[in-house]
Amino acid sequence: MSRARRRGLVRLVALVGTVAALLVWFFATGDSGGGGPTGATTAGGPHRVAGRPSGAPPLLNSNDVYAADRPGMLSPVVRRFPSRVYVPNSESNTVSVINPRTYRVMGQFPVGTLPEHVVPSYDLKTLWVNNDEGNSLTPIDPATGRPGRPVPVTDPYNLYFTPDGRYAIVVEERMQTLDFRDPRTMRSDHTLSVPCYGVNHMDFTADGRYLLASCEFGGAVIMVDLARQRVVGRLTLGSGASPQDVKLSPDGRVFYVADQASGGVWLIDAKSLKKVGFIRTAAGAHGLYVSRDSKYLYVSDRSAGEVSVISFASRKVVHTWRIPGGSPDMGGVSADGRVLWLSGRYGGEVYAISTRSGHLLARIPVGSGPHGLCVYPQPGRYSLGHTGVFR
Repeated sequence: MSRARRRGLVRLVALVGTVAALLVWFFATGDSGGGGPTGATTAGGPHRVAGRPSGAPPLLNSNDVYAADRPGMLSPVVRRFPSRVYVPNSESNTVSVINPRTYRVMGQFPVGTLPEHVVPSYDLKTLWVNNDEGNSLTPIDPATGRPGRPVPVTDPYNLYFTPDGRYAIVVEERMQTLDFRDPRTMRSDHTLSVPCYGVNHMDFTADGRYLLASCEFGGAVIMVDLARQRVVGRLTLGSGASPQDVKLSPDGRVFYVADQASGGVWLIDAKSLKKVGFIRTAAGAHGLYVSRDSKYLYVSDRSAGEVSVISFASRKVVHTWRIPGGSPDMGGVSADGRVLWLSGRYGGEVYAISTRSGHLLARIPVGSGPHGLCVYPQPGRYSLGHTGVFR
């Protein structure tokens, strides 16, 4: 069966699951689905951040959730790790390893079927390759760059960690489930079914009590209360929306959500779960990355072949960096903040882009279908997952 047809069948099954999940959620919460003009629906009324402690380490700066991510602020855990770029090639079922100083591939190794993202562990000691259709996670030792024995895990499209470090969250996209697992052994503890067709990417509130996840095929986002392990809100973004990556603003007030179908980024209030704005970038808005000084948000516009730079202060696009014939997708910022690394999803290549000038420094051939590459090590005290969300 072709990959496209298989994906179609998976989505049909997922759609049926969405209807079932919504019905279960509706009767479990008593939500009437009103939600007001923005399309938000919440269990028990409008979502407000409660006063319960989350157990997450306190922020270094209450006004900047990324204060621990400055250049040079490497944890002692990662300080001796060699600087590398790990690229999962989804269609080749391999990981390419790039030396960022020479812009050359220095090695490649096989992994499971359809590797989607390379994710730093909460304790920063391991990198996990998400083999989605291979139903496994392949560990990489970042001290040596070598893979270990795969761990069986169902449908690991993406991987995150609760801010208190208690759980790993395996994002089971086709299963519409968040699987809460031991962050070291990856043994499953419990699962949470969510009314989210194509649950995809996420980020966490500044206090670590809630997560916001995108529903790629459902045109919506959901809010999950981590302490109570329940969905407390769902917001429809608009007809035909296809939300992708999610990033919290430095001040913790707004979630930025890339929408590849609408060609821009939604702004969602982190407390009320209401849309408060939309910033148009370009076709295929996909990945979101914060600059090391917390001033800018880099948006990879995959279909347009460019990167839009948004100022957090003005909430406007201030620069556009074009990649001729490119398809910039997922990646991360170098430890010193000078280079934005992105996979070229449809060109079998990786882009290194200067964050000072926007100039393309290198186009590096890799395997087929490169996706969620990870630049490692990066500054930060602990990892919240994806290709590098640190606090």
